[in-house]
Amino acid sequence: MSTLLATALTLAARNVPVLPLRAGKLPFGNCPACRDNACGGRPTMKTAGPCQCPRPCHAWAAATTDPAVLTGPAWASAWRQTAAVAYHPGGTGLTVVDLDNADAITWARETLPATRTVATTRGEHWIYRGAMQSANAVRDGVDIKSTMQYARWLGPGAGTMTRLPDAVRALVEREETTPAPGEVVSSVPGRAEWHRSVATGCRHTERYVRTGLERGLALVRARPESGAGSQTFGVAQFLAKQHATCPGPCGLDLLGQQLIATAVSVGVPEPYASRAVANGLAGAA
Repeated sequence: MSTLLATALTLAARNVPVLPLRAGKLPFGNCPACRDNACGGRPTMKTAGPCQCPRPCHAWAAATTDPAVLTGPAWASAWRQTAAVAYHPGGTGLTVVDLDNADAITWARETLPATRTVATTRGEHWIYRGAMQSANAVRDGVDIKSTMQYARWLGPGAGTMTRLPDAVRALVEREETTPAPGEVVSSVPGRAEWHRSVATGCRHTERYVRTGLERGLALVRARPESGAGSQTFGVAQFLAKQHATCPGPCGLDLLGQQLIATAVSVGVPEPYASRAVANGLAGAA
């Protein structure tokens, strides 16, 4: 038995749902039957589906405390490639405030009640008793991991775990709304579109840039009911990473404006969309 699997079984015995992560701190990809959500998703997901796949598909939704699943043949291949163990905070009634840099830690110490903390590669996890909605980029360098997200297991940490405060709950705005048919929640007039003439220092072809942008915008448009705000942050971070080695300028501000406009078109409030894009572009630096 690998050390990581042994750790997972120990956590599961304490009623903490766990799952394996591959290199890059990422969950394992869905099997062919579950790819592109063809299976309908697991019953534990926000939009409940019928999927009962025995493999570790659907990321956090696959997290389990069942030792028979963890040690079963359907998960064996994943464990052989596992780089880390993750757990589902919301599944055990917890919320993790993920602080990614020194400024975020300073803010937390000045703003939030002390609780159990776990050191991470770049910052700290502050763990509170109580579950809530998850969201990325609620502040610069601050993510909330609880329901519908996973967190890496990095040890038990230090300090006394305290109750989830209202100050943490208040960080998570309602990032999506569901527009009535034919109704636009808000609009972003006057947004300029990216074109090659503004990217004089970009090492990529115009086709490469436009293809990456359109794929990102499609991901945001695919989330009209939930997750569009978090997806906007992820796309902005991805776009910035594409240009991390360019001498610049690459016109990232215009790419960001198009991303904001798309997020607003599916119901994300413009202040949230603007902040998610700004944090995503900055987070890839």
